[in-house]
Amino acid sequence: MSSNSPIRLALFGAGRIGQVHAHNIAASPETELVVIADPFIEGAQKLADATSAEAVSSPEEVFSRDDIDGVVIGSPTSTHVDLITRAVEKGLAVLCEKPIDLDIETVRACHNAIGDRSSQVMLGFNRRFDPSFAAVQRRVVEGEIGNLEQVVIISRDPAPAPRDYIAGSGGIFRDMTIHDLDMARFFVPDIVEVTASGSNVFSEEIASFNDYDSAVVTLRGSKGELVNIVNSRHCAFGYDQRLEAFGEGGMLTASNVGPTTVKKFSRTGTELGDPHMPFFLERYAQAYLAELETFANGIRNKEPFSPNFEDGVIALELANAAVESAASGRAISVAPIAAKA
Repeated sequence: MSSNSPIRLALFGAGRIGQVHAHNIAASPETELVVIADPFIEGAQKLADATSAEAVSSPEEVFSRDDIDGVVIGSPTSTHVDLITRAVEKGLAVLCEKPIDLDIETVRACHNAIGDRSSQVMLGFNRRFDPSFAAVQRRVVEGEIGNLEQVVIISRDPAPAPRDYIAGSGGIFRDMTIHDLDMARFFVPDIVEVTASGSNVFSEEIASFNDYDSAVVTLRGSKGELVNIVNSRHCAFGYDQRLEAFGEGGMLTASNVGPTTVKKFSRTGTELGDPHMPFFLERYAQAYLAELETFANGIRNKEPFSPNFEDGVIALELANAAVESAASGRAISVAPIAAKA
């Protein structure tokens, strides 16, 4: 790989998130999409035709190649550990969607198996790359509001996911809240306690899976910082994504994003604006682009990835603690991941 040549990538998964990655990789001058692997070869071929890539049906056809620098894993969660392991054993960099796996012991076994090669893995917690959230975090780190005391993260989906998705999702804490748990650690890296409540207030279908349609999680940092996460599987006014960081010297906020900033004022209402972005693909489009750029630069410059494999482990640990807390009604103490590894 020369310093001017594009980073050559393989993609696993031609589904919804795979399509996002495929088009971003193909559109970037920094990257080249070489091959797309999916057992449903028709979908892979259609996406490959649209992005000037090759389509294959098996991982073996990817790992037998010598013309790729890294892989992007957007396939089902159950495939992640195997694909991560095989990729790092071949010396390839990895960008993997969350979670690494739904079972923490499987994740830990993978971590132990790949050892130091886990440094080759970047986790797809794309919200860290959202321009607004990243700007708030940077300004907190720079001390603009003094010592950080509280963080509030609000994340509500516009509507519940399909029944089949909910059934295999691992529950709201491992599927939905896990993004917010990682965002919490973006601001407060050392979490020592998790308190969570889950409720079923509108969806009997979600309740039938012994899962919650609404949740609130409170995290305590090692310095006493408090993070409050509010989740719901539905929201009448769109995809609700907000963040607030409060400190001794003031507050920084990131609000919802709409197609424009135009507001209407009339006798029937004030500050009437466009609806919020419909879902995560639109709301976090810029974040996915920035995530890919960071991954490509990490490969090219041999820089450490962030968020990394360990961030994925910690996020799942916190999600599991939230599950336990919601079921037991108790606050759950958590130790630093380094002490457990």
